[in-house]
This record gives sequence, C-alpha cells and structure tokens, in this order.
Amino acid sequence: MSNTGTAATNGIASDKEVAVFKKINRRLLPFLLICYTFAYLDRVNIGYAKLHMQAEIPGLTEAVFGIGAGLFFLAYASLEIPSNLLMNRVGARKTITRIMVLWGITSASMLFVTNEAMFYVIRILLGIFEAGFAPGIILYLTYWYPARKMASVMGIYMLAGPIGAIIGSAGSAMIIAVTDNLGGLSGWQWMFLVQGLPCVLLGAIFWLFMVDRPEQAKWLNDGERQIIRDQLSRSQSSQHTSSFLVALKNPTVYIMAVAYFGIMCGIYAVSFWLPTILLENGITDTFSNGLLSSIPYLVTIPVMIILTRSSDRFGERTWHSIVPTIVAILGLTVAAYTASNFGVSFIALIVAIAAVWGAYTVFWAVPAQHFGGTAAAGGIAFINTVGILGGFVAPTIMGLVKDATGSTQGGLLTMVGLLVISVVGLAVLPRAMNREVKKLGEI
Repeated sequence: MSNTGTAATNGIASDKEVAVFKKINRRLLPFLLICYTFAYLDRVNIGYAKLHMQAEIPGLTEAVFGIGAGLFFLAYASLEIPSNLLMNRVGARKTITRIMVLWGITSASMLFVTNEAMFYVIRILLGIFEAGFAPGIILYLTYWYPARKMASVMGIYMLAGPIGAIIGSAGSAMIIAVTDNLGGLSGWQWMFLVQGLPCVLLGAIFWLFMVDRPEQAKWLNDGERQIIRDQLSRSQSSQHTSSFLVALKNPTVYIMAVAYFGIMCGIYAVSFWLPTILLENGITDTFSNGLLSSIPYLVTIPVMIILTRSSDRFGERTWHSIVPTIVAILGLTVAAYTASNFGVSFIALIVAIAAVWGAYTVFWAVPAQHFGGTAAAGGIAFINTVGILGGFVAPTIMGLVKDATGSTQGGLLTMVGLLVISVVGLAVLPRAMNREVKKLGEI
C-alpha cells in the first residue's frame, strides 16, 4: 500500500492503480457513454425533425420552433440543483433510473405533436424529466475518479455529444427517409419513437447492473477499493469548498457558470441550426443534409480526446479551455461572413464545432477538482443549470434573428460575442480561485 501512495505522491501511477482505473473505465464508461448519447439525441434530434414538422404542422414558425426547443432547457434548468442534491442523498441508481425511464417515454411521445401548444408542453415535460441527468453523471464520476484523471474521463464520457450529433444527423435523416408513411406515421414521428424508447431499457439496465459507489461494487476486491479510497482522499484534500451554501457565496462558482454559459450557447446554436444553415446553402435533400451535418462531429472526436489527454498530462486546464474557445470564435466569425461561399463557411463551422466541444470537455475538470462534498453536487448542478440556459438563449436568438432577417448570420455573430465573454471568464478564473484558497488559508 505504501508503494501505491509513494508512486501517487510522486505523480507516477503504480501498476496496481493503473489496472484498477482501467477496470473502472471498462465497467462504467462505455455504458455511461451510451446513456449520454441518447440524452444528447433528445436535445438535438428536434433540429432534424424540424424541417419536416414545419411542413406538416401549421404554426410551427422559426420563432415558435426556437422557443419550443429552448423551453426544454428552461424546464431542465429549474430542477437540476434539487435533482443533484437528492442524488447525493439517495444514490445514482434511483436517480438515473427514474430520469431515463421518464424521459424515454416522453421523448417517444413527441410523435403525438399536432400543434404549437402540444409542442411546447411535451418539450417542457421532457426538460422536467431529464433534469439532473448530465450533472448527475458528472457527480457520479467524481465518486470513482480523482480530480487529476477527470479531464480524460470526461473526454471519453462526453464523446456522447459528437456521437449523438452524428447519429442525430445521419441516423435521424436515415430513419426519417426510410420510415416515412410507414404504418401511417411520418418519418419524423418514427424518429422520435426509435430514439426515445431505448432510453427506458437503458434506465432498467442502470438499475440492474450499476452501483452507487465503489464500496458497493462486487467486481472490485478489497485491495482495489482501498486504492480508490486512497486516490479519492488525496483528491479531496485539494478541494477548496465542501459546502454548497459556501460555494454559492463564492465568486468562482459564478465565473465558472458564466464561462460555461457562453460555451454552451456556441454548442447549441450550431447543434440546432446546422441543418438549417446547410439548407440555406442549397443542401435540400434530407439525407445529404444529415450526412454533411455529421462531418463536423467526426472531426470533433479526435480533437476532444487529444485536448483532454493533454490537459491531464500537463495538469493544466485554463489554456486548454481558452485556446479552443478562441479558435471557435474565429471559426464562427468566418462562417458568418462567408455564407455565400459554402466551402469556406462549412470548413469554418467544422473548426468552430470541434474547438468549442474541446473547450467544453476540458472545462468540466475544473469544478470536479475545485468542489467536494455537497458543494460538488450543488456546485456542478448550479454551473450546469446556468450553462444549460444557453440551450434556451441560443436557439431562441437564432430563431428570432432568422425570422427578422432571413439569415442566420446575425445569430452566429451574437454567439461569437457570448464566446468572448467565456474567454474573459476563463482567463480570470485562476486568479479568483487563488484568492479563494488564500482566503480559506487565513480562516
């Protein structure tokens, strides 16, 4: 045991430690990746159904679509903190199973939408039932991994974003094209059914095969559990805030939330509107539009893996978040001003999407390292709550601007401004965190 401790203290992982975390990786990450992929599908597949729903359902204007899509995030945000605090008390099995079963049923129910009011109601219900899933899983991972490993872990888990986008683009387009008018249902109705019901099954699997914490894992032996306890104990000793109420009084949590908000606006603006942007450039065929929409996310996957591994290797978070955010700013700016040149605009969008996803993934290693105890449950949920509001702001702005101008350029430039705010927040965050550490040292 002392060898393990010495190796860890010197920054060198022992063979036993490496083996334990590889074992945890195999047991947790593939399944959690699948779960989050379906969660992400629920957020973005509406963008691919939109083009067909508008043709069949009167009243679904661009603005209505933007507001309806965004209402999901308002409902989601309102219950994130309570859900995460509850999960910290009752455990992940009960919480995640409840969330997945209810959201799967509700997502599939989107096939019943026939008017504007139903569209709003089901999107709100979907947000209510899915609330707490993303921050809940992030919190769950902190029960198993020390902070120094979190960027790489998040880099694997959050591959669900680009994977979900690929499935949501090419996969959704294929489902819509193949199933249209099958059994009297439109292709978009089949899409919601096919992508919603598996979540119910995944929720049941979570209940049957996952455990709340390492202490309950029968697939770990006593020595392996001790290694995990030792690693988590060292990680917790470097965390500066353990009370949620204390965290809410601290400026750092708000700086993190503002920085995350801008990043999320950049992500969701493109996620929701990429099919429409391609349509503006003459890509009218549903399947071709879906295939092209998936290309940026194929590039995103290696970018996320490289960035997160580099961040863990060097133990550095700030510049690994700032630089890709700046690259995303440049990419969206070029895309906005070169809309008439599809080749240049599309390449710029690819760069912007890959970069903003990279920044998003590295960012989540910072709260995991900074907060402990109930502060981790509430702090992570609070940051995600503020950030997830970007899912309301971004599509709403994009929809209103497009209705007013007939173009997505103004909306994209607004997202650029929000990403600039994120860069400022990320730049001042280390100084704010250092001030907090000094203040706590004086107490």
